[in-house]
Amino acid sequence: MLIEEIQSKVVQSSAILADVRSEIGKVVVGQNEIMDRLLIGILANGHVLIEGVPGLAKTLIISSLAAVFDAQFARIQFTPDLLPADITGTLIYNPKSGEFSAKRGPIFANFILADEVNRAPSKVQSALLEAMQERQVTLGDRTEALPNPFFVMATQNPIEQEGTYPLPEAQVDRFMMKLKIKYPAFDDERIIMNRMVEDKPITLKKVLSPTDITAMREVINLIHMEEKLGDYILHLIQATRHPERYPRISNLKGLIEFGASPRATIYLARAAKAHAYISGRGYVIPDDIKAIARDVLRHRIILSYEAEAEELNSEEIVNRILNEIEVP
Repeated sequence: MLIEEIQSKVVQSSAILADVRSEIGKVVVGQNEIMDRLLIGILANGHVLIEGVPGLAKTLIISSLAAVFDAQFARIQFTPDLLPADITGTLIYNPKSGEFSAKRGPIFANFILADEVNRAPSKVQSALLEAMQERQVTLGDRTEALPNPFFVMATQNPIEQEGTYPLPEAQVDRFMMKLKIKYPAFDDERIIMNRMVEDKPITLKKVLSPTDITAMREVINLIHMEEKLGDYILHLIQATRHPERYPRISNLKGLIEFGASPRATIYLARAAKAHAYISGRGYVIPDDIKAIARDVLRHRIILSYEAEAEELNSEEIVNRILNEIEVP
């Protein structure tokens, strides 16, 4: 298909996203970058982990998205006493019939908020992450497919460590992106204050349906990405594993214990296409890759003790790589 035809399809298909942003802007103020990243996660068929202190509208954002997309929404509050069956569901025995019937858990929804996911023990975390990866749940002898679309936004609080169970690196890798949500700007917080003081209920219009997401994903698959941009993604990922092969960042060797996995390569390519889509373009440019790379890579680089001793974090390493690897 010609680039012109793809561009026309993208412009026509993505135009409705302006209405999505406008509707959500009625209740969520100032978190435009987070909103765009969540849209990318949904459209690229990935899941998102958000880290931020309480009270920054994380629940409001995902519930508003579900309302605008006319999708089924479920919020799961993770606690230390939660059991896997509390998420996935279980079998219920019927004494009259002598048979077991499946009772589905809250995981059977389109949009899931896994609130404070690091508060639950590893068995519960594994149940969620398995459902995210396989997009199905086994209840007794039956395997039940999760709805399509299926999107998980998990949150974790960076300031509390007591009573938490940090997610293992191999499991965190299943999230397409890890986002860091920040405090609102002064003027944005004034708007928030005025709205909340008035306490007027705001009803969001249903702009899209879950089936529209599937149609959008089909258009995103058509978006053109030149081979040299694919090579650029591969070089970025390789640089996290073998920095000594790149003269400008060879001094990072010894600071990185483990680099990004092949899943990062896939997710970075998918997310770059989705970023081009929400920007109304039928082709990927280097800025699409650079814009999304920090969110895709920040949780996939495991630093060495030497890096920790130098008080470096993974984001600084990613910035070095993005600044030094040659852009095609």
